[in-house]
Amino acid sequence: MIEIGEDGRTWLLSGPTSSYALRLTDLDELLHLHWGPRITLADAESLAALPGPPYRPFESRLDGREEYPVEGGPRFVRPALSVRTQERRGTEWRFGAYEADGDELRLRFADDGLGITLHYRMRGDVVERWVTLANEGPSLELLRADSATWTLPQRDGWRLSQLHGRWAAESRLARSPLTYGEKVIGSRRGHTGHQHLPWVALDSGASEERGEVYACALGWSGSWRICVAQLPDARVQISGGAGYDDSGLLRLEPGESFTTPVFAGLWSDGGFGAASRTWHAYQRAFVIPDADQDRPVLFNSWEATHFDISEERQRELARRAAEMGVELFVVDDGWFGARTSDRAGLGDWTPNPDRFPQGLKPLADDVHALGMQFGIWVEPEMVNPDSELYRAHPDWVQFQPGRTRTEFRNQLVLNLARPDVQEYLWEQLDGLLSSAPIDYVKWDFNRCFTDAGWPGEPYPQKLWVEHVEALYGLLDRLRAEHPGVAFESCSGGGGRIDLGVMARTDQVWTSDNTDPLDRLAIQHGFSQIHPARIMAAWVTDSPNAQLNGRISSLRFRFVSAMAGVLGVGGDLAGWSEAELVEAREWVDLYKEIRPVVQRGDLYRLRPPEGGLSAVQYVHGDETVVLALLQAQRHGEPVAPLGLRGLDPSAAYECRETGDVHRGAVLLHHGLRTGLRGDFDAAVIRLRRM
Repeated sequence: MIEIGEDGRTWLLSGPTSSYALRLTDLDELLHLHWGPRITLADAESLAALPGPPYRPFESRLDGREEYPVEGGPRFVRPALSVRTQERRGTEWRFGAYEADGDELRLRFADDGLGITLHYRMRGDVVERWVTLANEGPSLELLRADSATWTLPQRDGWRLSQLHGRWAAESRLARSPLTYGEKVIGSRRGHTGHQHLPWVALDSGASEERGEVYACALGWSGSWRICVAQLPDARVQISGGAGYDDSGLLRLEPGESFTTPVFAGLWSDGGFGAASRTWHAYQRAFVIPDADQDRPVLFNSWEATHFDISEERQRELARRAAEMGVELFVVDDGWFGARTSDRAGLGDWTPNPDRFPQGLKPLADDVHALGMQFGIWVEPEMVNPDSELYRAHPDWVQFQPGRTRTEFRNQLVLNLARPDVQEYLWEQLDGLLSSAPIDYVKWDFNRCFTDAGWPGEPYPQKLWVEHVEALYGLLDRLRAEHPGVAFESCSGGGGRIDLGVMARTDQVWTSDNTDPLDRLAIQHGFSQIHPARIMAAWVTDSPNAQLNGRISSLRFRFVSAMAGVLGVGGDLAGWSEAELVEAREWVDLYKEIRPVVQRGDLYRLRPPEGGLSAVQYVHGDETVVLALLQAQRHGEPVAPLGLRGLDPSAAYECRETGDVHRGAVLLHHGLRTGLRGDFDAAVIRLRRM
């Protein structure tokens, strides 16, 4: 809902429980009024009538109060917008008009031919913000164009939450007191990155289920930056957008425009748990394609075969996977070109004639005959120097003239900003998806930008933005032409996870780390912002030969992976008959609880900090609890689990035991897990009677 003051200069956006208000002064200064509990338009206008801060030497009366600070004029905070022309730098804008169109509010400003439109949209209790910059004047350079600046109310003792990590250790939750100055996180790698997810949350004493939480998330899959600043007067502002630094984002010629990615924010008074559930509901409703359709159980061949791929071995794995109840069989790296190792073949997206002499169709047909869907792995944005593509077009990669072309994993980055590269990839991928009944594509991205040059281009910096826009365009075009094909975003694990890529893919690969114990912390951090519906998780072999050699039971591995979109990635040829039978039972159980896990409301009952870890999902009348006992001292009892999100007046049937518990008893006394001895993991199911 959008409400507008009588003079047309106060705007109020409201969701079910929260409101967002802003005010334009007579001097065309756009001021932030309120973000928090739901208020009325009269409340917003009363806030607008309050006097401003007193004059203080060496301080600006606008700093910490402006809705979208620009560079120039009486401002000293970090600008959200920095513009340079041949004559000058900075912005001196004037208000033009506003438009309230459905659920979107647009505020239009102008400065010497540059049109600046601030967009607002309330979706539930999530506020989406973005900016459109349209140039109708002389050529100009966008040094910085953030999507939004968020202003928080004054509180004592703000605390910052962020998700940090590295390869195979992504999404680690860290919380620390916010101090004066700026805290900057981001990526200068050309993709979202393993090091930080583009999300922050601030609180001043919240717990998992109580207290105010403010959180923001950026929808951009390239280099990005979020800056959290505590100003001298203790006010806090959060700015964020595409690009890491201010060295140059884009050049806009007359008639050209740029639309920033969405920077979304929410306020919650139900603690971190309620904030997460709001994020999850928002993504299922407005971001994730076909989120009402549950994702299938998949098998991926990578850890079973690596590059040693043959059509017959894939068929044998497919047969075993089908017997286990798997619904989607995926052939990973090694099916194309001269790809017998990571040293060759990237860029040549045609089946290897020795391994697949008749193409992929015979194998795909066999997989379909077994009752499964068929998927493949690709890495379209990369090329090996040892490839037919690179030999034909060595100028198609990012490189700096006269400099060594840096290789990671023996590969270079294609300059996707080039129209000819875009068209080549479209022809290759469209042809591939048309050549066989392919239902699923795992889209990987296994190295960062290092030599981001574009010889001959007058403004080569634009490739940082235009590579991502071209990626989005290619995914959008493929989805439109092949609507039955699902896509997964992967980047050496969790290196490209954000709201931007999630709007174009059906699930994401959370981490290359498939150790079930390590995964608990990764999945705990991931759940702060993203829902189980898109979180791919695999059951792989034990001992974990990929990373740490840890031994874990099949039960523990399955229950850990059932917290998201279940997959299997082990070498099924080495599994015993008993293991295969047990695995089938776990897959069958997951299919029963899948709608609750993938579509339900999440409650984090116990964090994975040692001892018992547990998560709960509530969907309609059904509840599922996944509990894992990481370690237990001899004689030490396991503390009961108190469930959440249930009706205290209702009765619930515990389907495993047939016992009937009153909801009030469950909530007051907790549910005893019974984890002891070799019983290291459990799935507890409840249905309202």
